[in-house]
Amino acid sequence: MAPQRMKFALVNPNWTFQGSTYFGCHDPHVPLELLYARDQIIGAGHEALLIDAHINGLSPEITRRTVCAFSPDFLVIPTAPTYLFWRCPPPELRVPQEWFAEIGGRAVKVAIGPHASATPATTMRKTGCDVALRGEPDFTLAELGSKPWAEIDGCCYRDSDGIDHISANLGVANMKELRTLDLSDYPIERHSHRHHVFHGSGRGAELEFARGCPWACTFCNKTLFRNQYRERDVNEVLGEVDALIARGVDYIYFIDEIFGVGKNVLRLLEGIAERNITIGLQTRIDLWNEETLDLLGRAHCISMECGIESVTDAGRDALNKNCRIDTERLSELLIYAKQRIPWVQANLILNEQDDRDVIRAWQSRMKANGVWVSEPVPMFAYPGSPLYAQTFGAPDDNAWERAHARYRSQFDQKGYSDIQEQQPAELAALERAV
Repeated sequence: MAPQRMKFALVNPNWTFQGSTYFGCHDPHVPLELLYARDQIIGAGHEALLIDAHINGLSPEITRRTVCAFSPDFLVIPTAPTYLFWRCPPPELRVPQEWFAEIGGRAVKVAIGPHASATPATTMRKTGCDVALRGEPDFTLAELGSKPWAEIDGCCYRDSDGIDHISANLGVANMKELRTLDLSDYPIERHSHRHHVFHGSGRGAELEFARGCPWACTFCNKTLFRNQYRERDVNEVLGEVDALIARGVDYIYFIDEIFGVGKNVLRLLEGIAERNITIGLQTRIDLWNEETLDLLGRAHCISMECGIESVTDAGRDALNKNCRIDTERLSELLIYAKQRIPWVQANLILNEQDDRDVIRAWQSRMKANGVWVSEPVPMFAYPGSPLYAQTFGAPDDNAWERAHARYRSQFDQKGYSDIQEQQPAELAALERAV
């Protein structure tokens, strides 16, 4: 007997962030996690409908009509906007709560994302969803339609008796099997935003070359998803680059946790250097030298964001950065990069190891050489991160409330940064409002 053909509705909500501690970019980005999953769902013989309500400015009511007409077996909603922001302190669950409630219907409701990965039972309770997928859902979503859920890595669900089945495993994608995305029916022309570019205009998009990171910095949440470093095939990625160029895209931001690891990234940059496209990325400056920074310049990089975190060796060690070079060499490379790349940014984290006067002196030196330096900000104890484990232990049902309260208390003392809401509400108040 042929396997049953199932229907999946993949919905990127129209995200809103008022009152949130979320300080990621508010503009719409390409929902890569849903696009990857759609290709795998179709490849497995099922049907998939992808609705990007964010880029199209759709309300839950309008989205519900389209979803109802499709009559899906599964409704999939992420708990944070785009893979780019799964590893950063995400927004609260109020948007997924609202969208599941408004458009859920009779479909099996499936949550993917950082909340589902770190606290699946809590996510099911708060959103009313039936399934929470831990880890990377690129391939595991398609398996919901063809395998017993107990056999799917990362699949957490509540059975008919009200008992939660929590998978101890995580979904981990084979990146070599992620072929060139089919973007033919995705409205890429609507993306005027160019992520992390602060001048001019154009048409931007996001792509992914590699996933995961070989380091385990204290502040970073990548352990419960996107953990192990893996690369995609260079030619598959260049195929996506070519498809985007053909659609009028002139800027691509690579969402990789740490762009620049491994020798294959140099092959990718050599291919990009031959194409009429500009790029942006986030990285560690200690992965680069003068020769590879020259290549990055030839590959038309116009935006480079570097996690420095601390201006002292002791501070970086305290954050478990495992940085290979000292502060003076970091400074030299940042300045060298700025001579080839229009925007170079160095990010700092508030650290007890660093003296304020030393920070100010280093900031002044970098800014005098054209490198933009952030103000040091407190760390968010992201449930699942090493910092959360060190501070609170294993995540429980109140993990997000605990992390949120800690973060707000730190800012009450230090003052909020200029890139986020100045009066963020308590997490419980935001989620209760739904």
